[in-house]
Amino acid sequence: MPTPTQQNALFLQAKQGEFAVASRPVPKLGPGEILVRNEASGLNPVDWKIQAYGIFVEKYPAVLGIDAAGIVEAVGQDVTRFKTGDKVLYEGLRTDGNDRATFQQYTLVPADLAAKLPDSLTFEQGAALPLALTTAAVGLYNQEGGPLFTPPWLEGGRGKYAGPIVVIGGSSVVGTLAIQLARLSGVSPIITTASLKNTALLQGFGATHVLDRNLPAAALREEVVKIAGGPVSTVYDAISLPETQNAAFDLLAPGGKLILVLASAVDEEKKKNANDRSIVGTLGLIQLPQNVEFGRALYSKLTSLLEAGDLKPLRVEVVPGGLGGIPTGLEKLKNDQVSAAKLVVRPQETA
Repeated sequence: MPTPTQQNALFLQAKQGEFAVASRPVPKLGPGEILVRNEASGLNPVDWKIQAYGIFVEKYPAVLGIDAAGIVEAVGQDVTRFKTGDKVLYEGLRTDGNDRATFQQYTLVPADLAAKLPDSLTFEQGAALPLALTTAAVGLYNQEGGPLFTPPWLEGGRGKYAGPIVVIGGSSVVGTLAIQLARLSGVSPIITTASLKNTALLQGFGATHVLDRNLPAAALREEVVKIAGGPVSTVYDAISLPETQNAAFDLLAPGGKLILVLASAVDEEKKKNANDRSIVGTLGLIQLPQNVEFGRALYSKLTSLLEAGDLKPLRVEVVPGGLGGIPTGLEKLKNDQVSAAKLVVRPQETA
């Protein structure tokens, strides 16, 4: 069948406005790009925050969405890694032109920032991975000021490191991937906070110790010191609310690094007595200029990492209604009604 010229997309109609499904043109291919027919798109907390707070987007109506998996519809000039019909997963990008966002039925993707989806994974599982993976990976391996460990997919990186790490929010999608990457890097013990009902799940991903996320900060520090033998040099806060950041900062040894996924909210008094401890914000979008080279290396190895089970898929929950179901899913994320799972929709099911 020929590629259609029009498609369904979900538009945020105005700053802090409402979402609505409408038609827009299917993007035109350029050199080095692939056109993907999206079979599954993932929802992220940033999507509801853009709507609620009017952040990050200047031009409306806007198509949001960063995670997706689907089928290659067409390949551009000079593309050799993919052919029409390949199953892929990829990380999209919000742009003024809307062609690279994923809350639509077709998306343009740089071919070197996509990976073939293994047959063992569903489209929904594929769409759950990209942004969570790159946010965790950039924070650990590529963020200026961060630990800058050697990635485990590069020569010499697998099992290179020892010593403890703490992941705050291990059952979040980013936390889940941070745990898995830490395991591949050889770090141990891997201590995480979560609802204790998720203990077995997180141990399966590589956590050695799961602590109750509701522990007061002092009790958390006492437990971490007991397990690790003292304060730790790396803490990844995958939640990054003010209370988790402050508790996490108190876990750091002198010279240690706290990696955040949101803006710093650590108390000023703590920062005055930092003892060479530092706070690092993670910009995990793989299509940002500073991450592209890193992303190419990761995506060139991602299929084999998934096939080998080195990286395990996340739990997924499908929101019905295609693109039209996204607002309902974003409300669930906003109201903290999702635990240890990634919400996804199936764009082709849009009425």
